[in-house]
Amino acid sequence: MPEGPSVRKFQLLASRFVGQVVTKVGGSTGKINVNDLNALRLQDSQVHGKNLFLAFVAAGCPLRPSTEEPVPQGEAASGTSSPAQVSAPQTQPEEEEPQELQCSRPDAPGAVGGPGSWLRFHFGLFGSVRTNEFSRANRANKRGDWKDPMPRLVLHFENGGFLVFYNCQMQWCSSPVADPASDILSAEFHRGQALDALRAPSPVCYTLLDQRYFSGLGNIIKNEILYLAKIHPLTRGSVLAPSDLEHLLDCAIQFSSDWLQSKLRGEGLHLQIYHKERCPLGHAVMKATFGPLSGYKRLTWWCPQCQPAVLSGVREPTPVTE
Repeated sequence: MPEGPSVRKFQLLASRFVGQVVTKVGGSTGKINVNDLNALRLQDSQVHGKNLFLAFVAAGCPLRPSTEEPVPQGEAASGTSSPAQVSAPQTQPEEEEPQELQCSRPDAPGAVGGPGSWLRFHFGLFGSVRTNEFSRANRANKRGDWKDPMPRLVLHFENGGFLVFYNCQMQWCSSPVADPASDILSAEFHRGQALDALRAPSPVCYTLLDQRYFSGLGNIIKNEILYLAKIHPLTRGSVLAPSDLEHLLDCAIQFSSDWLQSKLRGEGLHLQIYHKERCPLGHAVMKATFGPLSGYKRLTWWCPQCQPAVLSGVREPTPVTE
């Protein structure tokens, strides 16, 4: 599912419509009444980790000053508009992680579009945002049909452009509940808080996915930075030297920033270990599913030679195959 850098790009794509009034709505979502968005003005956009927040107000409300950065073109290529109203059932599976943010729905329908009405988006597997174009099938499904992905939400704006949201869950919120100190791509990211979390006697591959301390860091980033830092995924943070923890955190911040910049330039991401059979040095890569006993389990790739186990008594897991 989309990680922090992808959702940052989604926010930049949406920000180009701030100040515009919604003129048509559509989408297959059953989580919200899409008609509530009709004739509202997109007031603001924010991102926190893997969550996108859009604020909507009545069209007559004054527009607050915007400080958003210009949106690079990337996925925001112009395309031919398709009919706005979409009502077919969803066709893509949902894959949802435990939620780190809690949102509350406005108490009454009249609150939608009033001050403080935010719509929260959390993206599932293959979730995405497009501007002025719809996603097209690039392969046949299991039944052999070439069927285009079904949008969860389509917002047409008064300037003629439109936003399309795929495979996401939506929920009305009174406000974004966000902690910039835990967002790895925020200027307010708290390095000391992150290092304290990494020092815990838990495997570092568990801690890195804890959105309380590393919001926006997902499985791709986890695998890549552990390889870059040459740390075995099951190494307990409490046995790592302070310099190793500092280096791991540097890798997390730098890799996430580089990934975002490559997305904004429309370039692909060069992966070294994730979904690889061999590491860049030619060693065989191992794969296993790791996670807390009561938590979310994720596939992990590592090189036993580049990332040797450092804990006595911990056996190398048996590699698993596709």
